[in-house]
Amino acid sequence: MRVTRAVERGHAEGPLSAVPALGCGTETTLVRTRIIGLAVWASVLAIGLFGVPLGVAVFQYAMQAERNELQRIGNTLAMSVAAEVYDSAKIRDFDRPGAVEVAVYNDAGIQLAGMGPGGDRPEITRALGGGVGDATDGGNLVVAVPVTHEDEVIGAVRVSTRRSVVLQWVALVWGGMAALAALAVAATWLVGRQQARRLAQPLEELAVTARRLGEGDFSVRTREGGIAEIDAVGAALNGTAARLDELLAREQSFSADASHQLRTPLAGLRLRLEAVLEQPDQDPRQAIAASLVDADRLEATIDELLALARDSGAVRADPIDLGVLLDELSPEWRGRLALRRRGLDLHIEPGTPTARASAAAVRQVLAVLVDNATAHGAGTVAVTVRDSSDAVAIDVADEGSGVDQPESVLFDRRADQRDGHGIGLALARRLAEAEDGRLELTRRTPPVFTLLLPPAHAETPALAGS
Repeated sequence: MRVTRAVERGHAEGPLSAVPALGCGTETTLVRTRIIGLAVWASVLAIGLFGVPLGVAVFQYAMQAERNELQRIGNTLAMSVAAEVYDSAKIRDFDRPGAVEVAVYNDAGIQLAGMGPGGDRPEITRALGGGVGDATDGGNLVVAVPVTHEDEVIGAVRVSTRRSVVLQWVALVWGGMAALAALAVAATWLVGRQQARRLAQPLEELAVTARRLGEGDFSVRTREGGIAEIDAVGAALNGTAARLDELLAREQSFSADASHQLRTPLAGLRLRLEAVLEQPDQDPRQAIAASLVDADRLEATIDELLALARDSGAVRADPIDLGVLLDELSPEWRGRLALRRRGLDLHIEPGTPTARASAAAVRQVLAVLVDNATAHGAGTVAVTVRDSSDAVAIDVADEGSGVDQPESVLFDRRADQRDGHGIGLALARRLAEAEDGRLELTRRTPPVFTLLLPPAHAETPALAGS
């Protein structure tokens, strides 16, 4: 009942998109957050691995470029003051571009012009030795170059500038890099959010489908989300839902079919036992033995219906001896017909080939046809087995007034079942079709129902007449 109510509720709720997440919002929100967080942290890590070394390289490049510029300025000044230094003349004036400080020294390290420290500084000493000296003096960058005259070092020029000027330029470059990094992280966040939504939405639908499937709604189906792995999971879940839906329908059909098939023999068993109770002077052992036989037959019927309903492979379509089958079923049929003072006529035409079908299925189909003829027909019930060119035909006829319902309604299990028709004939037709056969109403008055079964192999011997 719980499964049935869940199925009905699932059909009433409409499409899957209209169903709320049913408590899965927290989980899917965490999935989205983790996807976005993973994307952002990956971008931050990539930017850090490339950006930090690049920032250091920019700083070192700026410092080296500034030293090269100071060296160029120093070389220019050294050429312009070389004559005065050689003649030991007073250096009156020279160009000092920008915020650069300049000092000129002779070969003895004595300052001749400009502003600077004493001549004992390491960079000046190296310049007087013919090299280029550079150093960091507090917050200043310093470069010293030699002053030469005919390949002879006659003095040195010391050029310095504030380091903060270079750092300002580096800070601007770093700021631009930081802005680009922030833009990259923002773009990654946007892309990650979009991808998280694209990935999480199919997972949300899978969660909803799985939850509704667990509640018994086997009609739910997932939609394809464009992600192969998730779509594969959805397809597997859809297949499971379809199989469960089919199994549920089969079990419900079995319940209805079994109740119909067992009602008549149970009624006969009850009548037999009530007859024994009404005649206490008679020996009840014969009735008890007959009742036990009926109970065994009921148990076998239940097993056959279960095997046929579940298609478990317990029932096989093998060549079937219809003569033996009819001999097995006829005592019960004769007994029920005798209670109504009616007879049973069994006939197998000579040369009829052996049929290939499940004995359980044929037994149930014939039981339905004979039960209908017993309950709704009149006169003798005739069961005839004959050859019908490409099939083995079994006719079940009686001498009643006939059938007035259309065949499409007669074999419809949704038909009115209060008169006993409908579900039994629907079951019989379905069992016949499952055996590659057919069940038809071949004559309305008097009624004749014909079961057509496929013949067995040609080498199978023909049935003997009876």
